[in-house]
Amino acid sequence: MVERQFRLRYGQGEIAFELDEDLILYEILGRDRPGRPDVPAAYRRALDQPLDSPPLRELVRPGQKVALVVSDITRTWQNNSATLPILVEYLDQIGVRDEDLIVVIAVGNHRQNTTAEFEEICGPEVCWRVRVVNHQAWDDGNLVYYGRTTRGTEVYLNSLVAEADRVILTGGVVYHYMCGFGGGRKSVLPGVAGLKTIQRNHTLCLAPEVGGGTNPLCYSRHTRGNPMHEDMMEIAAFLKPDFLVNVVTNFANEVVKVAAGHWITAWQEACALVDEMCGVEIERKADIVIASTGGYPKDINLYQSQKTLDNACLAAKPGGAVILLAECPDIEEPREFFESCAFPDALTLEKSLRDNFVLPGWLALKQFEYCRRFKVILVTRPENFQHARTAHYHPAASLEEALELARRHCGRKKPGVTVMPFAANTCPIYTGPQPD
Repeated sequence: MVERQFRLRYGQGEIAFELDEDLILYEILGRDRPGRPDVPAAYRRALDQPLDSPPLRELVRPGQKVALVVSDITRTWQNNSATLPILVEYLDQIGVRDEDLIVVIAVGNHRQNTTAEFEEICGPEVCWRVRVVNHQAWDDGNLVYYGRTTRGTEVYLNSLVAEADRVILTGGVVYHYMCGFGGGRKSVLPGVAGLKTIQRNHTLCLAPEVGGGTNPLCYSRHTRGNPMHEDMMEIAAFLKPDFLVNVVTNFANEVVKVAAGHWITAWQEACALVDEMCGVEIERKADIVIASTGGYPKDINLYQSQKTLDNACLAAKPGGAVILLAECPDIEEPREFFESCAFPDALTLEKSLRDNFVLPGWLALKQFEYCRRFKVILVTRPENFQHARTAHYHPAASLEEALELARRHCGRKKPGVTVMPFAANTCPIYTGPQPD
């Protein structure tokens, strides 16, 4: 019997284990890329040679008011603190004054970022030069009404962005478990949209009929026919962003590509690279999937670990077992997630979300659904066990304990196993027959 060794990231450290080679169906690694050796040069080149757009220096004129839309503290993997100073300096060189620039942090309906976090997001030199503000989704007095989408979403957007002469979206692209891909139009909705607009758009991630749970059309990689994505595109089109700069990073969060130009086609170019790097075809689904988030900070809490669970479940047979490695040092956050997990059943939670949509509640509804379809085992700290049970997980203190639970659940002498070392990033694409 030949044993294969694995070392998966867990928090700031690793978990090492061995598996019988004969049991392993796949090790899903994706196709990682090296980071750019000279990111500033690549960034400036993208601004001067954009896709489906004139160079940025030909779009922006001295004296114009320019709004830069920048992702919040939860998206520091995008490297904005390194790239935003390049963009600000570029605009300065073409004659845009610092006082005509404003950075709007696209928090959506997340919490407001602190002044210290502004520096972490933008870099201190940008914060010293230009005004940086949080978007405030609930402040109706600072929103501008644009109209309704074809799905009936009333579109309210940040007035500072709406009134700017030029709007430049920044950010990064990864798979997204609701709207297919992050980046692009996501800087507008939820980034700088009003709360009413965000909530109405996000309810499209629920099935059309009460009792249907989450919408099966809203998942990673899927945009065509995804009602949330299509509504987001309409909302962003009301704003008509003038330019977009999105990055794609590798699994070490190093910049691999800078996609710049038209807000749709440059974003689509970045999406295609994410698919090339992170979409992995599989012909067989596994009895047991072992998945790591990729370590801290992606496993800081269960809420952040949801993307890992989403992707891991795509590789598992219905009724199989999914083992999630997540240390979760901050497991109690956000409070709304566990409040939603504590609902007596999925239907009651779903009805609550239809009345008042909150994203942590939708993720909790997904938890209900996954744990009905799979035995989900969480390898985490022992002090997290009660919270894990509230979220419908089966907690385990070690991978060995988790594997024993999974093997007993599957009831097979030689269960097929798939290992996902970077499951927050990699998305299995099933191409085989329906599993038995």
